[in-house]
Amino acid sequence: MPLHIHVTDHGDTLRKIADRYYCELENILSLNPYIYNIDLNLDADVQIKLPAPPLPVREIYDTVTSCPPESSGPSLDQWIPLTSIEQMAQTDYDVLIVGSGAGGGAALWRLCEQWGNNGKRIGMIEAGDLQLPTHAFNLPTLNEQRAIEYWERIAERPGQRWLDYPGAKMVKALGGRTLLWYLFSPRFNPSAFRSWPITYKDLMPYYQIAERIMNITSNYTQGSSLQEMLLDRLLMGGFPEATAIRIAADLIGTKYGQVHSNVFFSSLVFLAYALNIRPFDLAVNTRAIQVLTEKGKAAGVRVMTSDKKMYTLNAKTIIVSASTWETPRLLLNSNIPNEAIGRYLVHHPEYVANGCLNRDQFPEVLGVATIVVPGSAERNYQLIGFSDFFYHYMERPLLKTTRIVVKVYGIVEPRFENHVSLDPLKRDAYGVPLLNIQFSHSDKDRVLLHEMYAALLAFSTTMELSLESPPLMSPTGYDNHECGTCRMGDNPATSVTNRFGQVHGISGLYIADNSVVNLSSPANPTLTTIALAMRTADYIIEQMK
Repeated sequence: MPLHIHVTDHGDTLRKIADRYYCELENILSLNPYIYNIDLNLDADVQIKLPAPPLPVREIYDTVTSCPPESSGPSLDQWIPLTSIEQMAQTDYDVLIVGSGAGGGAALWRLCEQWGNNGKRIGMIEAGDLQLPTHAFNLPTLNEQRAIEYWERIAERPGQRWLDYPGAKMVKALGGRTLLWYLFSPRFNPSAFRSWPITYKDLMPYYQIAERIMNITSNYTQGSSLQEMLLDRLLMGGFPEATAIRIAADLIGTKYGQVHSNVFFSSLVFLAYALNIRPFDLAVNTRAIQVLTEKGKAAGVRVMTSDKKMYTLNAKTIIVSASTWETPRLLLNSNIPNEAIGRYLVHHPEYVANGCLNRDQFPEVLGVATIVVPGSAERNYQLIGFSDFFYHYMERPLLKTTRIVVKVYGIVEPRFENHVSLDPLKRDAYGVPLLNIQFSHSDKDRVLLHEMYAALLAFSTTMELSLESPPLMSPTGYDNHECGTCRMGDNPATSVTNRFGQVHGISGLYIADNSVVNLSSPANPTLTTIALAMRTADYIIEQMK
C-alpha cells in the first residue's frame, strides 16, 4: 500500500489526523500499532504513517488549476450577486438605476454593453425581493394557471383603493412585471409617432436592437394547423392585416454547450448579459424615498431598507425606472418642479371574450394559435386571438372543442385631468404618501369603445368562434399597459422629460419606464419602453464623454 508520512504537531491525535486526511481510523491504527489510543495527545515531530492519497480533498482541489479560473470575487449567497446597501452608500456612482423591470434592465444592459469594463460605477436598486430567477413560464412547476395564482400572490393591488382604476396592480420584485408578462412584443405603428417629439425613424434602430436581444419572433406558431386555418379565415374574411403575434421567445435549441433553456424573456436576461460584460452593484429590498438634487442637478437618492434604515446613495446620473405609478410618486415626493408629473395617465381599455372551436374542423396535429390584427393610422385598436400557447410536463387530452381567447385593445385620449397625486393624509410603511387617482373616459373614448366591441364580434365570427358569453369590458387598468404619467415631450408645461428621457430642468435625472410613453398606439408597450430605455442610455453615454 502506498504510504505517506505525517509529522505531528503538539496536541495531534490519530482521530484528528484521520479527519484531516479523510482516512479510516482502522487503516491508520493498522499502520501505527504502537499507538493504542486514537484520542491520545501526541508529541510534536512524531512520524505517523498514512495510506494514500496523501492530501486531504481540500488540498487536492487547491492544487488543481480550474478551467476557466475561479472568480476571485465574493461567494454568491443568492442566484445573482448582491451588494450590501451599506457598501453602496459608500460609493459615488456614475449612474444609479431605480427599478429592475423592462426599462431599468434595458438601460443597465445598454450602459454595460457600450461602456465595457471602463471603470464607471453603475448601481441598481430594487424595492422588491428575489422572487423568481426567470420568467414564470420557464419554470417547469408553473403551468399557466399556477403562474396566474403566483401573480395574484405577489402582486400589490392599489386599484382596490381606486374606484376610477380598480384593475391596477404592481409587482415589486427583481425583474418586475416582466417575470409574468405575456410576451407580446409588437412595434408601434409609424403613424403613432405623430404626437411624439421623436419619429419612428429615431426609434427604429433601438427596436431592432431590442428585438435581437429579446429574441422577438413570429415563428412561435409556425406549422400549427390551428394558426394557419384561423389566419386563412381572417385573411379571406375582411381582416387582411391578420398575422402571427411577435413574442419574446428564444426558439433555438441547446447545442454545442450553448444553453438556450431560458425560452421566455424577462429583464433578468438583461441583467445576465450585463453581468457577463462588467460588474455592477445591485441591492434588493431597497425602497427609493426621494431623489436628491443640488442646483438643478441630480445628486443622489435617499433610500430605506425593509428594516426601515435610511441611507443616501450618491450618483451623478439617476435613471428612474420604477413604473407608471411609482415613478411619479417618487418625483412628487421629491418636490421635483413640474406641473405635468402624474398627469396624462393613459391605458388600453379592453374587451375580452372566450370562444370555442369544434375540434373536428382541424387536422389531427392541432398546435397553438397567436394572432393579431394590428392597429393602424385608420384603426385605433388592436385585435388579438390566442389559444393556450404554452404547456409542459402535462398531458394534452383530445377534446371536442378548442378554447380561443379574443381581446381588443384601444387607446384613450391623453388628458391633463386624468392623473395621480399624493394623498395628503395616508402614507405607506416607509412614510411616503400613497397615491390617489382620478380617471375617466372622454366622449371620444366612449365612441371608440363601441367600435371596438363591434370589431371584436366581427373578428370572432370570421374565425367561426362560438363565444361563451358576450365580450366583457375589463376593469380599468386590468390591461397592465398604463403609461404617460411622466410623458416625453418638447414642452415642459405638458411633459415631464425631453425627447431623450431627461427630466426638464434637472440635469442628470432620467426616466426609463412606461411612464414616459405616449400610448398613441394600441400595441403592447413593453418593446417600445425597452427601445426608449436603450436610447436614453446611449444619450447618457454621449453626455458623459
